[in-house]
Amino acid sequence: MNITVDTNFLISATQWDNSVAFKLLKRLLEANIKIFTTKDILDEFSEVLQRDFKYNKEETTNILEEILVFVNIIEAQEKIKIVKDDPDDDKIIECAIASNSNYLVTYDRHLLKIKKYKSIKIITPEEMLKLKIKQSLFYKIINLLTNWFKN
Repeated sequence: MNITVDTNFLISATQWDNSVAFKLLKRLLEANIKIFTTKDILDEFSEVLQRDFKYNKEETTNILEEILVFVNIIEAQEKIKIVKDDPDDDKIIECAIASNSNYLVTYDRHLLKIKKYKSIKIITPEEMLKLKIKQSLFYKIINLLTNWFKN
């Protein structure tokens, strides 16, 4: 399964440990789901961190480095014009297309209004969390070992 995430998701997942986006991110990583984004989306994410959360350049770079551990950066091949209310959001659907994502996970109302583009379902982190996401064998073994050593 492939997932595309946008700035809204990344902000929520990295800024609030108790957020649904953070819980979903943890589950996606445990299930070894491929998470995709683009350089443009990460640039926008950095801009929001600095503008709205008052992070300096170094702090923003540190957060980006943490994100780069788990995201796959892809370059969109196809340009589309789908999001009439906010054409800047087209880049997120372009990422989902290029990565063959099954889901685009966002809080963006313009994207959520579309609901589906081709075979890509556009849903909130809350909706994604309700889906059955199987934990990878690797994480099952790690959890078993961790619990075994605790006892």
